[in-house]
Amino acid sequence: MLVAAGAVLVMVLALSWVSQPSQVSAILLDRVGQSLGLELSASGASEYRLRGTPMLEVRGLVARQPGAATPLLRAERVYLSLPWSTIRAAGAVLDVERIELDAPQLDLAALQRWLESRPPSPGPLRLPSLSRGARVERGRVIGAGWSVERIAIDLPVLHPARPLRGRLDGEVVAAPLRIPFSLAATLQRPAAGRGLGLAGRVDVVAHDWRLPMRTVAGGRLHAGDDGLGLDRLRLGAQARYRAGTTDLPFVFGLAGPLRYRDGRLSLAPLGAALRGRDAVPHLDGTGRFAYAQQLELQLQGRLAEWPQAWPTLPPPLGQSRSPLPFALDYAGPADFSATAALRLQRDATVFDGRFRLPEVLEWVDAGAQGSLLPPLQGRLHTPRAEVSGAVLEGVRIEIEDDPPPTDSAPAPTREPTANAAPPNR
Repeated sequence: MLVAAGAVLVMVLALSWVSQPSQVSAILLDRVGQSLGLELSASGASEYRLRGTPMLEVRGLVARQPGAATPLLRAERVYLSLPWSTIRAAGAVLDVERIELDAPQLDLAALQRWLESRPPSPGPLRLPSLSRGARVERGRVIGAGWSVERIAIDLPVLHPARPLRGRLDGEVVAAPLRIPFSLAATLQRPAAGRGLGLAGRVDVVAHDWRLPMRTVAGGRLHAGDDGLGLDRLRLGAQARYRAGTTDLPFVFGLAGPLRYRDGRLSLAPLGAALRGRDAVPHLDGTGRFAYAQQLELQLQGRLAEWPQAWPTLPPPLGQSRSPLPFALDYAGPADFSATAALRLQRDATVFDGRFRLPEVLEWVDAGAQGSLLPPLQGRLHTPRAEVSGAVLEGVRIEIEDDPPPTDSAPAPTREPTANAAPPNR
């Protein structure tokens, strides 16, 4: 009788303990954390339901690698519902009904350190099926010097062997730029090497200019030692550059392998094409792009022709119909406010110079009211040029940007200085 009474007492205490949602969530988080090599904790009130379709809701979730100072994941709320068949299968079946995340925050550097610490998987990655899909609200991803804010993801359904469709919204913040986006996404299958398509609106917003775009992109998912990304990325966009009274429509395309590793986003080798009218040149080029703490761009190619909206070139430069090979090199803030190096050539004439894109765009916006020459610094070498009816040979033109104007004197007009051999007539 004493043994029976003790057993009943233990059962009552155990049922009372398990009936507390916080105890159930603690057991589950501990077991899941052990299997993943993570420390999982929940600081908020938790709830669970066993009748009908079992459900677990955890608030204040924190996931970190043991000993790490920075959590790889935080979430205000995690909701999970899954059928009894999945529970009874003890991991053999991964059928889940629905997953919801409120305000999750993912640290990419911490995530990458955890992934590198995991032993290699003995078999292919197993993904769950979500019969009622998944939803993410107010998400955030933290990178090195950039972040993605206000992430919203809506997946109506997920099956490992079927196409995946959903919506993706958010805003990339890479000071001084903001890049809000709203995209529809289609994935051939949720697995590496499968095709991904994206289409929708992307805006690039700076302090005094804006670049709204309608974009279409496609590629194949990639996961390897060189990072995560897309193979054979193809991106095309219809865009408009808007600043003040300037409104320049154009289209452009990019192609190459996209990678993210160790806080660095890269597209190399890169192929690019730009088409427009007025002040927008027609160009094709190849090169490299990278972004970590700053933006890096190297692009080589050629301009098909000299844009009509640019200053008229003197003969014989203006009479030539040859394309213009160019080389562009930039390293600095993402809004291109730092100095860029440019080499431009037509036939035997070569220009080596430097410029700041915001200043050049202001000059384009000023039109006929501004200086005759764009705000450039550099040297131009040409074997022959015609100026005011005179033919100059062995011409070297040096262009220097104006110093800032003072209150007591008006700003001087940009003028080139030319050193040349005597004219032959």
